[in-house]
Amino acid sequence: MRPELVETPSVADFARVFRRLQGEIHKVIVGHQRAVEDLLIALFAGGHVLIEGVPGTGKTMLVKTLGRALNLSFNRVQFTVDLMPADITGTRMIDMTDGGRREFSFSPGPIFTHILLADEINRSTPKTQSALLEAMAELQVTVAGQTHMLKPPFFVMATLNPVEMEGTYPLPEAQLDRFFFKVRLEYPDEGELTTIISATTGPVEPTVEPVFGAEEAAERVEALKRLVRQVIVSSDAERHAARMVGATQPSNSKFTRGRAGSLRDEFIDRYIAFGSSPRGGQTLILGAKVAALLDGRANVAYEDIERVALSALNHRIMLNYAAQADAIETEHLIKRVLDAPALRRG
Repeated sequence: MRPELVETPSVADFARVFRRLQGEIHKVIVGHQRAVEDLLIALFAGGHVLIEGVPGTGKTMLVKTLGRALNLSFNRVQFTVDLMPADITGTRMIDMTDGGRREFSFSPGPIFTHILLADEINRSTPKTQSALLEAMAELQVTVAGQTHMLKPPFFVMATLNPVEMEGTYPLPEAQLDRFFFKVRLEYPDEGELTTIISATTGPVEPTVEPVFGAEEAAERVEALKRLVRQVIVSSDAERHAARMVGATQPSNSKFTRGRAGSLRDEFIDRYIAFGSSPRGGQTLILGAKVAALLDGRANVAYEDIERVALSALNHRIMLNYAAQADAIETEHLIKRVLDAPALRRG
């Protein structure tokens, strides 16, 4: 690998690495093409992902396979009700020196890794859930008043089990907003299920070949992330993303009260309590930059923004009781925003 390629990868380099990663992951993961692509988009955009799916759909295996394909360090934390913040971030220990003195030293927790799987994050208390916030936003943790930096790249993938809700602690809106994407793993169809059964019960297990060498992996990922930031976004594309985010706010919201809205929709007003935060707009643009690179372009188009809209906004929209009563889901409302004639006119 040439050093200059690590420092300044091209658009073609990005697309080639991305597709190779997809291929390695799909050696193990059957189906879930859109979910795998969204996972990699979030990784290279510098965000974190919340994965939701019923048991057995491959949430944990997906994350483990990504770690192997990237050749980056990987840790898994099973979140339980008795898990404490120090179990994640680390704690201070008393060590005995050669001179017989006792001194405090920091013992790093599992968060000190490149890829962290927070398994069933909604089974721990809010105090423990929030231990991830500083690390996700600032790439650091603070223990006993001392700040400890995490080595980039740092990528958190948290899983949610939507079936067993008893004894769980739903993530508050502010913490949900910290996740770049929310990805849902659908239940496999009959053909996919047959393939899964065959692949996991036979004598030969599929193997994943690392895309990067162990010494260059972190540098390569960071170089590709820097390339994403260099993708050009026009002012029209930025306004398009802003209109989409604004259209998720109901007209009776205190954030939009008294403002005219060209994309007002009665469904939005009827079913949404709170729309997306400004982070939704940032996510739309960053995700669209990755989508543009995958299409061989160094500039963002409207279609790139709309490509990532569902995963970027579905966890940032809070539905009201009327939506629950009428079985309305956020995906339906986001699609109405995307299909709005005013949005199409630009």
